[in-house]
This record gives sequence, structure tokens and C-alpha cells, in this order.
Amino acid sequence: MNRNLSVKLAMITALIVLLLIPLLLIGNLISERQARRDVVLDDIARSSSTNQQLSGPVLVVPYRKTEREWKTDDKTGNRYQQESHSSGRLYFLPQRFDLAADLRTELRARGIYEARLYHASNHIEADFQLPAQLGITDNLADYQFEAPFLAVGISDIRGIEAGLKLELDGQRLEFQPGTQVGWLGNGVHVQLPMLDASQARQLKIGFDLGLQGTGRFNVLPVGRESSVALKADWPHPSFVGDYLPVQRSVEASGFTAQWQTSFFSTNLQERLDICVQSLDCDNFRNTTFGVNLVDPVDQYLKADRAIKYALLFVALTFAGFFLFEVLKRLAIHPMQYALVGFALALFYLLLLSLAEHIGFALAYGLSASGCVLLIGFYVSHVLHSWRNGLGFGAGLAALYGLLFGLLSAEDYALLMGSLLLFAMLGLFMVLTRRLDWYGVGQGKAVQEVGNVA
Repeated sequence: MNRNLSVKLAMITALIVLLLIPLLLIGNLISERQARRDVVLDDIARSSSTNQQLSGPVLVVPYRKTEREWKTDDKTGNRYQQESHSSGRLYFLPQRFDLAADLRTELRARGIYEARLYHASNHIEADFQLPAQLGITDNLADYQFEAPFLAVGISDIRGIEAGLKLELDGQRLEFQPGTQVGWLGNGVHVQLPMLDASQARQLKIGFDLGLQGTGRFNVLPVGRESSVALKADWPHPSFVGDYLPVQRSVEASGFTAQWQTSFFSTNLQERLDICVQSLDCDNFRNTTFGVNLVDPVDQYLKADRAIKYALLFVALTFAGFFLFEVLKRLAIHPMQYALVGFALALFYLLLLSLAEHIGFALAYGLSASGCVLLIGFYVSHVLHSWRNGLGFGAGLAALYGLLFGLLSAEDYALLMGSLLLFAMLGLFMVLTRRLDWYGVGQGKAVQEVGNVA
């Protein structure tokens, strides 16, 4: 290889390395704007309500226990009975737990940023099967029971949209703030009538719960048999948690999903016993499932993915530029390479700034069109041929189209990128298969283009 060609390739390589500086700066700007967006969305969520998790209902029966122990007086030898008192609670999970939820979404904007909130209309029904003597095997006379209450955990109580009333045996009882159960977290509770502990009893309860939240809606399936039916007007659900829906349907107008669980699959009764005895309640609280209302058009995520392909994009464009140079026997100045490279870098800045206002797809089309027209116009003068400029612009437009395909096909991005590189290498080898590389760059065979006005 002659010296002129080696110098030209070294200059092109140096230009690609130098272009990494503005590309890195634009990449940092994308991260900064994304972080700023996340801060604003978190602030909107804090001002309204955050992700919601519904835990319960759980039936709680407080009690006081009297323990009697016979002792002997050391001086007189007389025996006497000493009493001690302790307090505790009995916890009961429902035999059947049914939840029907309808989510309506809305946008809350602050500046150029938008947060997606939902309003969940929930109807909850549950059956409690209370055994005789509440399952106590000791002497029932030693126990004094207090009025039971029902506790419902709600992770962010600011999202409760209306007053809550419980329906029990034809009665309507008012909920009160707080769960009164530390390990259940935030929520509400309602006092129930006194129970006859000597007999088995079934309690059927129901209530409506309007709940506002942001992003995610989770449910803790507390029933021995739990059924959760969820529908929403958002067509991009991401089902999360320990259990996937047994049935689901996603359409352009929204989605529906249904979950079915049992104690055999959740082991929730044992996890509750561990929680009550050792206060290690993470396993109990985290046995959840639900949905995350994701935004499929995250302009910052796509812009970040786009700039990760920037080095490959610049290298392929320079390779095409260099191919025109050697095949047409033209001399293109390194400064002309640099101007084309900076135009390619500015594409990502245009993409980011436009996507914040008009959406990613339209911003990509406008940014790519502007860069293709600018570079095509410039190259047609550099190559002294509008046909060559048109051909170069068409190839650049095809590259932008392929890049958009890479950004849209997340699962097939690696495959498409590999095929693209292989195709470009094959095209370069076919076009240069008869080229005399020793003759490339010799002054007698080159028309100086860089110095033409």
C-alpha cells in the first residue's frame, strides 16, 4: 500500500476518534435530560400518589389472656394461685378473595414532561371462615376478646378518592384511617361487631375502593382462593410480580387480565404465621402480582439506544465516502470528511431536542431528512456530480432507515446489526474486487477535488 493511502486512512481513523468527543457530550446530555425527566415525574407522583399496592383485607381479633399458676408460700407453706395477664391478636385471612378493578388513565403535564396516572375503581368481596373457639385449643374461659376489626393495606393512602364503607350482614360500617397493624403498613381499618367466639361463623364482606396511583398497581392475593379481574384503557401493560395472568387480552383500546391463586401456590398462611411470630414480613408483603402501565414511546431510551450505534453509523458513512473516492479516483480533503462527520453527530442532537416536543418517530424522520438533504447537497458539490450526491444521499437515507429498524426491533437488534455489517462488508468487497490498491492515491491517477472552488 502506498504512503498516500496510508496517510489518508490514518486521517480518517483520527477523525472518527475525534468525533467521539461530541458524540459522548450528546450522550451525556441525553442522560441528563432523562434524569431531569425522572425527577419531574417523581415530583408529580409525590404530589398526587405513587405506585399502589393493595394488601388485605385481614381480620384481626385482639384478646387478653389470663394465665394462672399455683405457688407455695415459703414461710407458711400455704398454696395460692397467682394470675398474670398478656395480650395478643389473632389474624385471619379470607377463605375467598375477589377483586374487580377498572383502571382509567390520564396524563398530568409539567412543562414538557408528562406523567401517566390511573384511577382504579375497585370492588372487593371476601369470605372469612372463623372456626369454633377461633381455633384456640386452650381453655376459652382464660381469654377475653375485644371487638375485632378489618384491616386493609394501601401503600399510598393519599390515593384514596372517596369515603369507604363496608357492607357486612346488611350493615354499612365506616372505615377509619390507619391499619392498626404495623407490618401491614399504611391503609384503613373498620371496627366490627363483637363475635361469639364459642361458635364457628362465616363473615361475608364487601366494599368499593376508588384509588389513584402512578405507574404500577399491585395486589396481594390474601385469600385461600383469590380471583383478580383487571381491565384498563391503556394498551401497553407489563404484567409484573410472582404470578402471570391465567387469561389476558390486549387490544388497541386497552387490556383485560385475570389472575387465580390459592394457598397451595402462594403459601401465604405460613408466610403470615412467620410474619406474626418473627416480624419477618418481607416474604408475606412481597407475594404480589399486578401491572405496570409502561410508556412504549420513551424518547430518551430510544435516543440513548440510537447514539450507541453512532460510531458504527459514522464508520459506515466514511466507508461509503472513501469508496466514492477510490472508485471515482477523486481526492477528498480530510476537512470535508470532518464536516460530514459533524453533520452526522448533529443528527443525534436534533433528534433529542425535537423528540421532547413532537415524539420520537416524527423527530427521527425530520432529523434524518435534514441530515440527508444537507449531506447530499454538500457531497454533490464535493464529488462534482449531482448524480453521485443523489446516490450517496440515497445510501445515507437507507442507513437511517436501517437504524430506525434496529431501534424498533429490540429482540432482533443484534441479528439485524450483524446482518447489516455483513452486507456492508460484502458490498465493499464486491465493489473493490478489481481495484488496484497500489495505484490508489498516486497523483497521476487522482483528480484533486478538495481544491476546486
